[in-house]
Amino acid sequence: MPFASLGLSPSLTTPLARLGYATPTPVQVKSIPIVLTGGDLLAKAQTGTGKTAAFGLPMIDRLLVRGGAPAGMRKPRGLVLVPTRELALQVHKSLATYGVPANLRVTAIFGGVSIVPQKRELDRGTDIIVATPGRLLDHIEQRTIDLSAISILTLDEADRMLDMGFLPPLRRILKVLPRERQTLLFSATISPEVVKLSADFTREPQRVDVSEGQTMAVTVTHRVHPVTDQRKGDLLTHVLQETPGTQALVFCRTKHGSNRVGQYLGRAGIGAAVIHGNKSQGARTRALADFKEGRVTVLVATDIAARGLDIPQLPLVVNFDLPLVPEDYIHRAGRTGRAGVAGRAVSLVSAADKDLLRGIQRLLPAPIEHVAIENFATSASSQDALPTPGRRHQGGRQSRGVGGGHRHGGGGHRHAPGGRPQRGGSFRPRRSGPSRRSA
Repeated sequence: MPFASLGLSPSLTTPLARLGYATPTPVQVKSIPIVLTGGDLLAKAQTGTGKTAAFGLPMIDRLLVRGGAPAGMRKPRGLVLVPTRELALQVHKSLATYGVPANLRVTAIFGGVSIVPQKRELDRGTDIIVATPGRLLDHIEQRTIDLSAISILTLDEADRMLDMGFLPPLRRILKVLPRERQTLLFSATISPEVVKLSADFTREPQRVDVSEGQTMAVTVTHRVHPVTDQRKGDLLTHVLQETPGTQALVFCRTKHGSNRVGQYLGRAGIGAAVIHGNKSQGARTRALADFKEGRVTVLVATDIAARGLDIPQLPLVVNFDLPLVPEDYIHRAGRTGRAGVAGRAVSLVSAADKDLLRGIQRLLPAPIEHVAIENFATSASSQDALPTPGRRHQGGRQSRGVGGGHRHGGGGHRHAPGGRPQRGGSFRPRRSGPSRRSA
């Protein structure tokens, strides 16, 4: 089925082939005709299935091709809300590419950078704004943005915005938008909270679900390696060195933990970059560029990077820490196995993670493979505490690294990456909650 058969204007569909868009994906096939009619929409689709084009192409068509560019000062008529800076940049880039034939002006608004250039760009006039909620509220409070002409609102990754605590900011933004508008919600998971959000933000939305009951692409294989907390750094190095030069995205639970893992990998001779909410936008952009261009082979990140990272053919995702929210596993693992390419999701799991692992397993259609690597696996009693549907054993070399791996006497000290003793044991970063201003 060609894109032209979905009702899009020829001026938009003709260049798509040159961009590598040969055949629309299922979410595009089902969503684009609905958006073109002006109806509200609640769409569920797996990560990496083309959701940006599913709402972006018909949005541009309705606002600029059929509606025509407005005379005089160009007020924004489309608004896309996203949870993270990385996703804002990704969506901005995609919309700008799709909109070239329509002379689209699109502006990205997000925190972590100076607000002054954003004000200047808004002053020049724009058609579509892609924004994180926190920075958009900054502009609203400073009266540097006019949202009175918004006719299409899109919430991309709606479930992630709720997970990050953005509901109050979203409600504040909703109050300044026109009541008469089209609203689109796109999400990888449709929880009861997302359904409630849809009821509050939309009017009789049509529903699209192309997940076919799956929350994860079938091209991704899932594996768990049992390990003690003290040996996680050693095992991570082993996993990464099994296929030297292979790119990998490593997820940690906290910013501090991400820094420590990145430093440890550097000392082990593995080129790694780190991104999280405390990094400046410039540092995050450079780290991602270094990773995409192959200057480093490993990117260490918190869950803020689970959404919005568009890394073609990423072969491996490693969960150094399991996420506290099972659905976040889906978004982490969704960074690999995209566009039909095979990918691997590997988790380093201790006995203390058994409840988190059970929650993740409930979201997956098949049992996660458990592989105990020699010299890294937990003790027999700890393994029995894990929900293991089946185990295999693999040979592995023993090394010393993060956490030290040695316990002296009746408890003693476990050692942090820099060799300093750390009281209370393992290399397990402290929990920290997300902040809307860090997005």
